[in-house]
Amino acid sequence: MHPCCIYPVRMPSAPAPAPATKRPPAADRVYMHVKQAVLDRRYEGGTLLTEGELAEAVGVSRTPVREALLKLEVEGLIKLYPKKGALVLAVSAQETADVVETRLLVEEFAVRRAVPAPERLVARLQELLAEQKEQAAAGDLAALAVSDRCFHAEIVRNAGNEILARLYDQMRDRQLRMGVAVMHAQPDRVAKNIAEHEEMLAAIKDGDGDRAAHCVRQHLSWVKVLVRGDDR
Repeated sequence: MHPCCIYPVRMPSAPAPAPATKRPPAADRVYMHVKQAVLDRRYEGGTLLTEGELAEAVGVSRTPVREALLKLEVEGLIKLYPKKGALVLAVSAQETADVVETRLLVEEFAVRRAVPAPERLVARLQELLAEQKEQAAAGDLAALAVSDRCFHAEIVRNAGNEILARLYDQMRDRQLRMGVAVMHAQPDRVAKNIAEHEEMLAAIKDGDGDRAAHCVRQHLSWVKVLVRGDDR
């Protein structure tokens, strides 16, 4: 064989090492641990958290725990008591009423602006509704609360008002926490919520803004009733 026909053997190159995943700072890990536990009610209102317990749970020293707890206190999720720990604050009836009132103002406006609805919005709402049904069947109330909140947030974002969208996003944590708490307290609301979302989506698809706004009012009115201590 002519030397020119002999090709050097190319050895397969070793795969490049995967970049090392940088761990978040210790204070951020504590912050996310506590916040998620509060939102999904693993730490319920009235629970007293100590720096030592949190440091051990996350695997950090006490210094980042203090930093994280200060941030969570600013967000209104806990109340710090020197030398005692941090008390997880319960959701008050007044806070619930304030959130519902704000949601009504924003969501009624947004759902009217949602019609005629673009195909991408309808498709996304259908996707979120399917997720809610799966999560309800699995009994995953924390995930269901997230999908529920996303369903409404998609409609608000579609209104095209960035200020309203930011205002709505500021209520995210309160909505998630209230959603999980209510579903635990009123299990029958899970199926009712999904049915009301279906009615809302049908009105949006039909291009009926008045009916869609009525669905929003009906959907949120039961929370007001719950705050008063009645049943619906």
